[in-house]
Amino acid sequence: MFKETSHDFRTVGRGAVAEHRFEFRNPYKEPVRVASVRTSCGCTTPSVTKNLLAAGEDAAVVAKFNTETHVGQKNATITVVFDKPHYSEVQLKVQGNIRTEVTFDPPEVNFGELSPGQEKVQVILITRVGSDPWQIRDVRSLCADLAVSIEPPMRTPQGISYKMKVAAKKSLPAGDLRERLTLLTSDPRFPTIDMSVSGRIRSGLEVSPASLGLGTVKTGATVDKKLVIRAEEVFAIRSVKSDDPRFRFEIPAGQKKLHFVQVFFDADQSTGNVSRAIRIETDLGAGKSAECLATVTIEP
Repeated sequence: MFKETSHDFRTVGRGAVAEHRFEFRNPYKEPVRVASVRTSCGCTTPSVTKNLLAAGEDAAVVAKFNTETHVGQKNATITVVFDKPHYSEVQLKVQGNIRTEVTFDPPEVNFGELSPGQEKVQVILITRVGSDPWQIRDVRSLCADLAVSIEPPMRTPQGISYKMKVAAKKSLPAGDLRERLTLLTSDPRFPTIDMSVSGRIRSGLEVSPASLGLGTVKTGATVDKKLVIRAEEVFAIRSVKSDDPRFRFEIPAGQKKLHFVQVFFDADQSTGNVSRAIRIETDLGAGKSAECLATVTIEP
């Protein structure tokens, strides 16, 4: 169900934003419900993005490392309790080291929402309290769509500060941005410090929800829900298709930035879980299209 069950925040600065998403999917034909999430340590606050999942739907347990109120090496066990389709528990483990002498202002690199191809620069002030000659030797990231530069250090009465510029490149792909910068320092005890990078790059064409859960329907009955399709410029929908003939669609006419498509599923006499892709074709440049996943469970 869960893609992973443990995460190491490694070393983070006091007050830095540190969150991790434990993503999971409902593998059953029946709906899954998260009854509760609890933690063994106040250093971590858990939450769930969605409590009730239809068959094939995705959600995440978000673990927030409380770096403002805790310091030092911390460990926590998050217990996720499910009460549907049957009672079960899953334990997720997190750990990390919160350092008091290093702070970030602001506490994370947050680009907010970006248009496709938009460039943006964020400036972070990194401060270390202490008299020893602390240095940031390098900054590394696994994301090639970010550019990082650091200005020469500034000595203050309290310690030393660095200005770090982080640039979002035009090449950032659409979707949520969740990356991590690793600072390599001269401190032999804690040679690395991590910092979160977040944001969202809008798609030229967006479908919401990305996963359309139609729930449960009886054989021979019909269920329907609405899809929202939006773009940066006005457009018309040319077609909405699925390879399953039990799906049908009401397609709006005209050119707008925002369209609502009604999705119907006409259940036959077969039972079980259905998961199909829905493809939306538009008149945007190069016949721009988008897809979403529709799921439904048929019961007798």
